[in-house]
Formats: sequence, C-alpha cells, structure tokens
Amino acid sequence: MAEIHVRALALEPDQTSIEVMGRAVLERIADFIDGLSQAPAGRNDDTEQIVARMLRPPPEEAGDLTALLDTFQDAAERSLDTAGPGYLAYFPAGGLVGSALAELLAQTYNRFTAVAELAPALVAMEHGILRWLCGQFGLPSSAAGLVTTGGSMATLAGLVAARHDRLGEDIAGGTLYVTEHTHHCVAKAARIAGLPASSVRTVPARGLRMDPDAAARLIAVDRANGLRPFLLVGTAGTTSTGTIDPLAELGELARRENIWFHVDAAYGGGFRLTARGRDRLRGIERADSVVFDPHKSLFLPYGTGVLLVRDTGPLRAAHSGRGDYLQDLTGVAGLPDYGHLGPELTREFRGLRLWLPLHLHGAAAFRDALDEKLDLAALAYRELTADPLLEVPWEPDLTVVVFRLRADDDANRRLLDRINRTGRFFLSSTRVDERFYLRLNATSHRTHESHLRDALDHIRRCAGDEATTRPRT
Repeated sequence: MAEIHVRALALEPDQTSIEVMGRAVLERIADFIDGLSQAPAGRNDDTEQIVARMLRPPPEEAGDLTALLDTFQDAAERSLDTAGPGYLAYFPAGGLVGSALAELLAQTYNRFTAVAELAPALVAMEHGILRWLCGQFGLPSSAAGLVTTGGSMATLAGLVAARHDRLGEDIAGGTLYVTEHTHHCVAKAARIAGLPASSVRTVPARGLRMDPDAAARLIAVDRANGLRPFLLVGTAGTTSTGTIDPLAELGELARRENIWFHVDAAYGGGFRLTARGRDRLRGIERADSVVFDPHKSLFLPYGTGVLLVRDTGPLRAAHSGRGDYLQDLTGVAGLPDYGHLGPELTREFRGLRLWLPLHLHGAAAFRDALDEKLDLAALAYRELTADPLLEVPWEPDLTVVVFRLRADDDANRRLLDRINRTGRFFLSSTRVDERFYLRLNATSHRTHESHLRDALDHIRRCAGDEATTRPRT
C-alpha cells in the first residue's frame, strides 16, 4: 500500500483525504475479517519490545497513516484474538462488523444523547431497542433502561437504584444477598455505593445454584438481628460455569420479603431470544432490574452493556441531578434523559451499535446463531463426557462447559498450557469447590461445528499426551 501522508496540523481534512483514509482503514478491516477463520487465537511474542515501542510519546510533526496502521496491527496481533473462532475462553466478543461501522458513524457525528431534547430521534432509536429488549425479558410496558459501557457499570446503576429505593438516605444496616458464584462486580458496586463488605451476604449454593430456602433463612436471621435486607441477586449464567439460579423461586422470595430482585444476565441474557433460553431463564420477568451485556451473547463489540428496570422511577430518583446550566432543557415527552438514569452525564451515542446490526440482520439471525451455540455446547458436553480421561461434572445450562483430567490440579494446569500453547485455540480455567477446571465457551458467532470439532480433537490429543507423560504418584 502506498504511503498516506496527512498534511501537518490538518485537523479538518478535505473530502478526498477522508475517502483515502477511510478506504485504507476499511481494507485493513476486510483483510482482518477474511483471515479470522485461520487466524491463531493469540500470540504474545516480543512483548517487551513492542510494549516499549507503544509507550513512545507522539511526535511534533504529522505521521504517515500507513505506518501508523501497521503499528496498530502489529500491536493488535500480539494479543488474544477474541474475534476469531478459536477463542473459546471467558465470553467471546465477536465484534459484528455492522456494529463497528455503527460506532464509526456515531463517533463521527458525535451527537450528545444524555439529554433527549438535544437529539430526540437518536434517543428514540436507543429507547426503541431498549423497549424491545424489555419485551424479550418479559418485563412490563413501563420498563426501560439505558446502554452502559458494560455489566459492571450497569450493575452499579442498578444497585444504587435499589439502595436508594429500599433504604433511602440512611443506608446503615442494609444487606444484599449473593452466592459464591455471583460475579464480583456486585460486591464491587456495593463498595462503591458506600456499603461495607459485611453487607454482602453469601447464601449457600445447592448444585452451583442459589438455595432459595437458605436465602430465606439468612434474610430472616438478618431481620431478627436488626439488619435491613434490601437486595437479592440472582444470576442467569454464572461466569465460572454458566449456571442459572432458580430465578422464579428467587423472584417470589424477593416479592414476599419486599426486597429488590436483581438478575445478572450479563452473559445469559441474549439467549432469551431462543425458545430454550426463554425456558431456562424462566422467572427473569419477575426482576426489578436486569443487567445484560450484548457484547457477550449478541456478538457486539466490548463496551456494550445494558441495564433494564421494571420502573424507571427509582433509577431516576437515584441518579438525577440539577444545575443552573441545564435550565434551558425542558425534556421531550415520552423519551428518557439518559444522563438522569445512570452515573454518566457525558456519554456517546451508544444506541446505534445495537440498532444498526439488529435492523440490518434482523432478530432471527441472532436467534439462529444463539441456537447454534446451544447446540455446540451440547456437542462439547457429549464428546468430552465420552472421553474416559476426562471428568465433566455438570451439563451446561447455556454454553459454558467445564471439565478436567481425572488427575490432580497440577496435571490440569499443564493440560491447559498444552491446549493453549499452539495458539490455535484458547481456553480459560476456573475453580469450583477448590478444584481446578478447564473452561470451554463456544459463544462467538464465528465459531461453528467444524471449528469446535477441531478444538475437541486438539483437547483430546493434549489430554492423552498429558495422561501419558505426567509423573506417577
């Protein structure tokens, strides 16, 4: 590619320059996507040297775009490729191209959407998608929400709303209820919201799921001791194992106890689009708030989270503010002011990254892809269970499959290293009941049966090699 020079200090390039730069970037994108099917899941060679290069300060004079794009590409290639079919760890974020293009448009137009009056049609686009999502979760017509940077920020906003609604200004003695499998962002949000670590109560789990009876007993004991239970957290797909809590029973318990019911569906929420997902996530419609990460199970880019609430009143009451500099804004009937529903006032127009791919591809395309991922998880479970060297203790609720060698933890650590060493596939690990497990999650929209079968063959070969070579005890 020929060098692309940008005139010094040309902060306002002309149309021709923009077109040249845009083509250069889009060519890189197209080449990257085209090569994903054969790309390694990651590489980290020459880390110290490339990090040192990336730490250099910007020059005084203008640079060359081609060289700068080369530098970015070099840096990006020395990281985990979460967009490719071989990434089977954590929660793959495939990064739909349509969503990336939407982000380019949104950032270029750079409209302010925290206040509806300044961009009513754009806010309506975002609001329409959120209302549609509320319907997918079975929430009432009064439900709405906001798009955040991810599940952690959405959890914080939901927890603050629950705290304000159920405890008021005096938060002393407030308690919330989780399990050992609840995502740590809940405890982090509680700490940020001013609650002590002792306020986070750990309910015993039964088969990896919150035990509703144990939760009821703990709530009763806390009330008897003068504490103030205000929040019960259920999980629709835990991070370690993808397990779904008994949401219907927990929702009924929260109703009886008059406490806020929050469901962390950051991972599992997208599966509500499927028939199997709706059945497995039954009870989520009882939630007062739901966190969902479209960058997990709707294949969107990282930094895309959603908070949905049954009633926006508590959300607004906990987050709204006033200032003399806002006196010219009167609001738009029927549209939310997102700056008064969450911690952020300055926020980019995030709705387009959801609106464009959903309208471009249609909801059925996402539903079909998610059904395929459930099928892949069932396939992985069957294949790994059939291997006598492996222990696969839990049938997946969604798409996370955990397994281990019938050996000690050290052997399983070595197995994970063998699997990941080639860079073709990448798995992660977790600990359950103090035991080390390997963790496989084929949720990327680019991972299909052929990719998974290749990965399973690789896992079995590595398991056989480890079983043959591990030290005798």
